[in-house]
Amino acid sequence: MKKELLIFGSSGALGEGVTKVLIEKNYDRIYLFDFKHKNMAQTNVKQITVEDLSVEENVKKAFNEIEPSKEKIFFLFSTIGGFTGGKKIWETETGDFDRMINMNLKISFLIAKYFSLLVKKSHSGSICLTSAYTGLVPESGKAVYGTSKAALIYLIKTLAEEGKDINLSANAIAPFIIDTPANREWMKDADFSEWIKPSEIGDFVESIFQNYNLLTGNIYQLKYRFDKD
Repeated sequence: MKKELLIFGSSGALGEGVTKVLIEKNYDRIYLFDFKHKNMAQTNVKQITVEDLSVEENVKKAFNEIEPSKEKIFFLFSTIGGFTGGKKIWETETGDFDRMINMNLKISFLIAKYFSLLVKKSHSGSICLTSAYTGLVPESGKAVYGTSKAALIYLIKTLAEEGKDINLSANAIAPFIIDTPANREWMKDADFSEWIKPSEIGDFVESIFQNYNLLTGNIYQLKYRFDKD
């Protein structure tokens, strides 16, 4: 059985770190989706440039690049999302709410929809999306961000139930703070050794995919590292 991997948001701070790990794993074909790419020498990697993923036609076009088959198992990891915070609910602009729903929920819905259609025509598959710790544990100043990530969690849990009909498992990670340059700049005085590294997330996602026929409907909290070496 062939194994093919899709990564959405492969060029971002999280996506790049995860991609470096996953492209070294045992996949017959890997598809990287983003609006820009760095050159890669691997012959089994195909880089696909995508426009605004909140437009359904763009998502549909992206998935048309992939050939379904009853001899293939498909895996998908998406880092797509955005953040806004620092304001109370009564200080938050409606536009910020719309932007978070668009980036953190609508895009994930469209990716999940078209991946499900791909898996339905194939042997089986597994999807892992990126939610957030605050989608499970409310934090002051993160209302619209947390609301959009909480809705994403509901989407994943529903997909896990419906996925039984098409041999599709669905999970999500819920990181607290990821060790990226932007986060280090934002919180200069924090203890960076506690933060989850993108490469560690890559290894964790691979462990989910390795057990895709056992694990579904789970939201994995990634709050901090124990080993700070």
